[in-house]
Amino acid sequence: MVAAAPETALPVTAPIFSCENLSLDLGGREVLSGIGFDLKAGEVLGIIGPNGAGKTSLLEILSGRYVPKSGKVTYRGRDITRLKLFERARLGIGRTYQTPIVCDDLTVGETFKAARQAYRPYLTRFDAEYGAALVHFTASHDTPNTGLKTFERRKLLLANLLMRKPQVLLMDEPAAGLINAEIDEIDQILRMLSKEMNLSVVIVEHRIELLESIADRVIVMDAGEMIAQGELEDIIDSPAVRAAYFETH
Repeated sequence: MVAAAPETALPVTAPIFSCENLSLDLGGREVLSGIGFDLKAGEVLGIIGPNGAGKTSLLEILSGRYVPKSGKVTYRGRDITRLKLFERARLGIGRTYQTPIVCDDLTVGETFKAARQAYRPYLTRFDAEYGAALVHFTASHDTPNTGLKTFERRKLLLANLLMRKPQVLLMDEPAAGLINAEIDEIDQILRMLSKEMNLSVVIVEHRIELLESIADRVIVMDAGEMIAQGELEDIIDSPAVRAAYFETH
């Protein structure tokens, strides 16, 4: 069992999460090269780019599923490059996936119980209710997971993460498969988490309108490299970004 490391105070301007010079080879092919950024507390960083740009592979390194060929990942001043996914989760780094998979054999309440007792300190049902309230998840505990729609499944998984009060959230296309009203609600939830609760968010997303609303900065990736970064409105019309992203769709 890996115990959570005690938190140390960081200077106000210090990044809570960062990576530098990340590279990755998969199947003998380079899929990432020279990726780096800093993320401050409460900041939302968007990542966009065409399919195959390496966005999800980057999240796999940041969350601990992949080990980079070179480079470093740092959390709260600590080098976590070699830590596994579950170790990072226990430190306070949460991860969501493009497809919201939940166990169809469980009910909502059983899913919360499994998450509460996944590792110590075990949480109570009140902690689960806290997480559910943050994301406006209202399904009753006896609801079978098979009866949940896509957005409800996303909320259930996110609630299970948030009841552990992570400091960094890595999200892979949270708006995928959602209708406009649901995207508006995701927008509101992420605004609350970042601006009111000071949660730092890295979000890979194709829905530009969502990033326009919530992202403080955006990174544009193409062919495994960063080709632009800054505020979305400042970089979205640059020739390099339009050539790599919009003109390939």
